[in-house]
Amino acid sequence: MTKKHYLATTTILTLALFLPFWQYLPMEVAGHRPGNIPMQIFYAALMSATTAIIATICTIIATRRTFIRTQLATLARFRHLLFLMIKRDFVTRYRRNVLGVLWSLLNPLMTMLVLTMVFSMLFRFDIPNFPVYLLSGQLIFNFFSEATTRAMGSVLGGAGTIKKVYVPKYIFPASAVLSSVVNLAFAFVAFLFVYAITGEPLRWTLLLVPLPILYVFTFSLGLGMLLSSMAVFFRDITYLYGIAMTLLMFLTPIFYPVTILPDRIFHLIHLNPMFHYVSYFRELALYGTIPGLWANMLCLGFALAALCVGLFATMTQQDKFILYL
Repeated sequence: MTKKHYLATTTILTLALFLPFWQYLPMEVAGHRPGNIPMQIFYAALMSATTAIIATICTIIATRRTFIRTQLATLARFRHLLFLMIKRDFVTRYRRNVLGVLWSLLNPLMTMLVLTMVFSMLFRFDIPNFPVYLLSGQLIFNFFSEATTRAMGSVLGGAGTIKKVYVPKYIFPASAVLSSVVNLAFAFVAFLFVYAITGEPLRWTLLLVPLPILYVFTFSLGLGMLLSSMAVFFRDITYLYGIAMTLLMFLTPIFYPVTILPDRIFHLIHLNPMFHYVSYFRELALYGTIPGLWANMLCLGFALAALCVGLFATMTQQDKFILYL
């Protein structure tokens, strides 16, 4: 059986098994179901694809143990280099700045203050505790934007090292994404500060916030590896990606409520992974509810799909990088 036949068979079987199971689950477990048939079909397709990806990953781990062990051993051997690259990125970012690392706290706070004044006074969206709503969306989206943008140029930036010694190429986008995690930690402190001064009641669901962050991290890592591989062969992608990020920002409900969107745009926005990640984070941080199986499967599906594509692109093309650097 070829890879394409295996993936198609797995998708069909998981769809046939999953749909009856999901249809009769209580809403407290499955979560909110789409009201119209096309969206139900679309979500069911994403669900079956997610289950198929998980089944494929488990099959690869079970059948290619030697290859997996080799890659893990290689990663362990270069873990010190990975740590040094993360440390270098962090130190370089704040070198010769008077306030230094405090900018990681001040930047989201000042941005939130400006946007809150603009959108509260001019547009007047009826959103309770708008500063927390705004910063929660910014927190997730800015991490994704920074991580993928830095990862995209990481292999090109490491050309000097790659030409001199052997280094696994996925180390470079991985270090860029992990460096962004450090910045995210400081931004999360700023989020908690705003959370406290606005009088938002503390909810125990804040303890589950690492889960959506893990989803976004996995998605960003996979997309970052894909972009870093593409940037080696097609340098113009760095400019095109900036335009794409601007479009994606407006298609993600960061500073506006999703209810203002017309029906056609509302259905289209479900194709945006960042919509689901931001919504998941807000459900935990703002509303004190735990997203159901439906939301978790969608977030996991986007994350694993990006990771698989990114790893495949890097592993298959990394030997050609030296010819284009």
